[in-house]
Amino acid sequence: MAKVAFLGLGVMGFPMAGHLVVKGGHEVTVYNRTPAKAKAWAEKFKGKTAATPKAAAEGQDFVMACVGNDNDLRAITIGPDGAFAGMKKGATFVDHTTASAEVARELDAAAAKGGFKFVDAPVSGGQAGAENGVLTVMCGGNEDAYAGAEPIIAAYARMCKRLGPAGAGQLTKMVNQICIAGLVQGLSEGIHFAKKSGLDIASVIETISKGAAQSWQMENRYKTMNESKYDFGFAVEWMRKDLSICISEARRNGAHLPVTALVDQFYSEVEKMGGKRWDTSSLLARLER
Repeated sequence: MAKVAFLGLGVMGFPMAGHLVVKGGHEVTVYNRTPAKAKAWAEKFKGKTAATPKAAAEGQDFVMACVGNDNDLRAITIGPDGAFAGMKKGATFVDHTTASAEVARELDAAAAKGGFKFVDAPVSGGQAGAENGVLTVMCGGNEDAYAGAEPIIAAYARMCKRLGPAGAGQLTKMVNQICIAGLVQGLSEGIHFAKKSGLDIASVIETISKGAAQSWQMENRYKTMNESKYDFGFAVEWMRKDLSICISEARRNGAHLPVTALVDQFYSEVEKMGGKRWDTSSLLARLER
């Protein structure tokens, strides 16, 4: 059993922190920007709450975080009330936020100066993966930092791997989002084409999902896409945030991402249709306007 803090109790963080108690058997203290959410979590999982990130981090062996973006991450880590001000020597900060590689390296350097460890560990698997404790976790950081954090992360991970030094986890998450963007557009076009051709969608998917076209998106989203239901996963506005990180990093490293940039623009059109909070499979709705 370890003493763990969890900062950020959104649709991902709330169940992830719960798994630390239920599956991990850890003593968990939580912090959330909205105190009512922290109170609700503590009542459900018999944990503790803290009024600030610093207070949550004090005395903990591990501090996990899952917030919105770079600025949110800096807000809970840096400054007099930030978690880094409360971290004890030798402790480990694990960041599950999908953020830039730049902020990961920045916080890793700050952690080293403070005498504690840092792991950037963005996740994939969505809300369902968090609730079921089967996330894929992509990690960057020193080997010893990762080795210590891996058994804690195991409470909500199906796959967890160190990909390199600080920032490597975030870069790998960018690869993940780049791959998904093109795949969802392709699936949307395939379903759209099948409908226009008068084919039975269920029969088509049953057939092609047994071949090279198979994907998680196809298996888990085609039915809701075919029914024009788009409230079953990762929101469009969140995906656009992630794709903006990918495109910005590509400008730095010289990678060419023509399809990613195009799909990002398609998602901007979905937003204009009122779909900011629709899930990412709503690319089909754009084709069916």
